[in-house]
Amino acid sequence: MDNRNVVTMKPLKFRSIWISDIHLGHRACKAEFLLDFLKHTRCEQLYLVGDVIDLWNMKNGWYWPQSHNNVIRSILGKAKRGTKVTYIPGNHDEMFRNYTNTSFGEVDIVAEAIHETADGRQLLVLHGDEFDSIVKHNKSIAHLGSQAYDFLLWVNHYIDMFRRKLGFPYWSLATYLKHKVKNAVKYISNFEKAVIHEARRRKVDGLVCGHIHKAAIKEYEGILYCNDGDWVESCSALVEHHDGTLEILNWTDTDKFKEELHSIENNNRRGRLVSAN
Repeated sequence: MDNRNVVTMKPLKFRSIWISDIHLGHRACKAEFLLDFLKHTRCEQLYLVGDVIDLWNMKNGWYWPQSHNNVIRSILGKAKRGTKVTYIPGNHDEMFRNYTNTSFGEVDIVAEAIHETADGRQLLVLHGDEFDSIVKHNKSIAHLGSQAYDFLLWVNHYIDMFRRKLGFPYWSLATYLKHKVKNAVKYISNFEKAVIHEARRRKVDGLVCGHIHKAAIKEYEGILYCNDGDWVESCSALVEHHDGTLEILNWTDTDKFKEELHSIENNNRRGRLVSAN
């Protein structure tokens, strides 16, 4: 393959990055997209805000391709090269809550964290499942809900394949339904109000969480609510710039991701031409 025209892109540099709900071990995990994100970003502090490994799903059968292994290796590599990595387990990887206040491969495992932004704001960082009444009080229903969500992701996989053949970008059925179904909208609103109440009770300036797979930055009566999204639907992350400004990155919408994808497609096309000749 001729690599002379491959575009070399400088990484995006941030002070802090929050990612969650990766769901490694699940077929819906967009590991390749996350690997591309990790490749093209640098930060001083990386927070893994729960549901990194989907142990719930892995009970139903082993699924662990090389790309999922590569995500773990990439994160551990960042920790070894000086990035401070903090892991806060969620409900899908709750087994790791037994190891809080320990370190693994230079990754600190904690139940929650307080992050101070460059402009001096105190943000409580936690996964958020403890404020989900269904997960907290009825785990059997929570598991049924998880199975229904898995079915949506399975359907979405085939919809996405069809759209790609027609030249359309990635689209999430589950995200669309969250915006349209009244009960889903109410569930998200109630969750946001619950975590904001906790942030106010803790007397912090805001809160960063995951869990509901809906990235957002909002302010409720002076309290900042941030959700870093997920890597099965939106492929999103919360980032802090060096002046303390917070931003949601939807990686599939960024120019850098599109340039990388275009570069890969061009290389594959040249490879096919070389093979044909």
